[in-house]
Amino acid sequence: MLIYRALLLAAVVATARATKLILVGAPWAAFNDKLKKICQDIAAEKGIGFEEKVEDYIFLMKHGEKDELGGADIPQVFVEFDDGTIRHVLTRVPIAGTEPDFEEAKKKILAALG
Repeated sequence: MLIYRALLLAAVVATARATKLILVGAPWAAFNDKLKKICQDIAAEKGIGFEEKVEDYIFLMKHGEKDELGGADIPQVFVEFDDGTIRHVLTRVPIAGTEPDFEEAKKKILAALG
């Protein structure tokens, strides 16, 4: 029965369509503006909505990635689907060596959209 439920859930998620990118950020967060621009560009390209939540820690506690102490880093990116589910996509901008890798951030967001 448990396997059946897992397969059914996987089928439902597979058919859900992304409707919105959500960025939870803050003006003081590193690379917030650049990540916001990436999300806005991808949303426009894919024909989906974009929403920015500023320092929304309640949203982060419910949907976000938390550290070992239960706190949440900013910025984080999420995808909302037409069935109401919200999936975490990215916490912070990936780093390549000592530099931020905005291209990798874009790839991760695009991969989450399918």
